[in-house]
Amino acid sequence: MLVNQQDHLIITVPKEFDFKENISYMSRSNNECMFEIRDGKVIKAIPVGNEILLVEVSENTEGNLLVRFIEKYTPSSESVRNMVVHYVRDWFDLDTDLKPYYEMAKRDPLLQQAVSEFYGLRNIGIPDLFEALCWGILGQQINLTYAYTLKRRFVETFGNSIEWEGQSYWIFPEPEYIAKLTVEDLSSLKMTVKKCEYLIGVAQLIADGNLSKAQVLGTGNFKEAENMLIKIRGIGPWTANYVLMRCLRFPNAFPIADVGLHNAIKQVTGAEEKPTKEEILKLAEPWVNWESYATFYLWRFLY
Repeated sequence: MLVNQQDHLIITVPKEFDFKENISYMSRSNNECMFEIRDGKVIKAIPVGNEILLVEVSENTEGNLLVRFIEKYTPSSESVRNMVVHYVRDWFDLDTDLKPYYEMAKRDPLLQQAVSEFYGLRNIGIPDLFEALCWGILGQQINLTYAYTLKRRFVETFGNSIEWEGQSYWIFPEPEYIAKLTVEDLSSLKMTVKKCEYLIGVAQLIADGNLSKAQVLGTGNFKEAENMLIKIRGIGPWTANYVLMRCLRFPNAFPIADVGLHNAIKQVTGAEEKPTKEEILKLAEPWVNWESYATFYLWRFLY
């Protein structure tokens, strides 16, 4: 259900949704540059077509999402408003029915604590494919804190922003712009030459029309989608599965080599050593078609 007013929208959420739990997750880094958490509300600039909208997302008294359009940054038409609804639903993963996941997880020794502790948490997404791929590349082989620093440098150097109440709200750099840059142009970001090359390469693929969200989703098959991404220079299995989780919403995406996943399993089980790949596969047998959410919930113990 959607309530549509001129200056705001109300989006009905599923029973298995807790706004405060999601805000808690979104507040995990004070160096996040793509949105601001203020007084328990999320403020974000959302590009839709040729427009940039500034929205404030909060919880109303019924527990649903209240999306308020801020001042001059409002949609020009009903179709743009509908695209905002689609974006927010995707961002908060509202169209995934978590009932089967919770039924499975509450019986699973590894997940039962996570679903009890983080009930209502959604896999907060990255709806834009270029942003998701860049975040995956930036995060390769470094800790999360430094990844946020690199993202901020990248966004504030090459992105655009809008202003409200003295605060800048950033729009992720356009692939068409990044595609024209050189490694030297990215040198001020203080990351490896390889990462600079990967970012530019992905931007060129998207700018040239050789890679899009629709193309990857159009495979209709997890393995084909994974292979499509892995063929891209700089995208290995970890990055591919991360993007398949956070952007493309494949429920069986599973970054099995992720160090954070290993540490979370070690913490939950109380083991002295991190699990092997074979041990993880054995533990994950009950998670079929929920590997993505299982991973996300286990990550939450750490991040």
